[in-house]
Amino acid sequence: MKRIAILAVAAVTTFGIACNSDKRTSTADAPAVGTSGRNATDVSRGDRDFVNDLTIANMAEIELGRMAAEKAANAEVKRFGQMMADDHTAAGNKLKPIATQHSIPMPTELDDNHRELRDKLAKLSGAEFDREYMKAMVDGHEDVADKLESRIDKKRLAEYKAQYADGTTGRKEKEEIKVDAVLPEQSDDRVTMSVNQWAAETYPAVWAHLQKAKALNETVRKSTTN
Repeated sequence: MKRIAILAVAAVTTFGIACNSDKRTSTADAPAVGTSGRNATDVSRGDRDFVNDLTIANMAEIELGRMAAEKAANAEVKRFGQMMADDHTAAGNKLKPIATQHSIPMPTELDDNHRELRDKLAKLSGAEFDREYMKAMVDGHEDVADKLESRIDKKRLAEYKAQYADGTTGRKEKEEIKVDAVLPEQSDDRVTMSVNQWAAETYPAVWAHLQKAKALNETVRKSTTN
């Protein structure tokens, strides 16, 4: 009987250790999970890359916009730069909670290409700065618009562009244009759907920025080459 009792105690002790070991594995060793309950590894590579690229683009527009607001010689370029800083700060603030909810990493520094552009513009001044800054704004917003369009309903996007073009013909002011909002591309994946919704909400401002950048780039180019 004494031997049986000793074996029973040993079995209970062993079972307790095993349970504690399993508990440690399920908590301390578990991968990070966002508030949505999904692991970061559950998010598609496409969604992670999109958030990464658009976060960097936003940071670049903010930093370069502030530079333009301070350094530009042309008053319109100054105002454009301030608009870039304000609007892209707002866009970034709307993207951040989506990334946080789904445990999508967000970069905190510019990539090499944007750093090189920033350093190049920092060395310029006056009309030369205005010309190079506005050229960069056209290129940058074309790239961002392309990325956003990949997340937007194509039929509605075409209708939006057609209405925008009709509204701007005849030199109407932006505030007078009554254009329906674009719609996100539909997805059964809720992370992708959240990112697509942000893209659709952000697109109208980026598209308007691009049109303004093209017009201002042409004005600056002509004024600095004549």
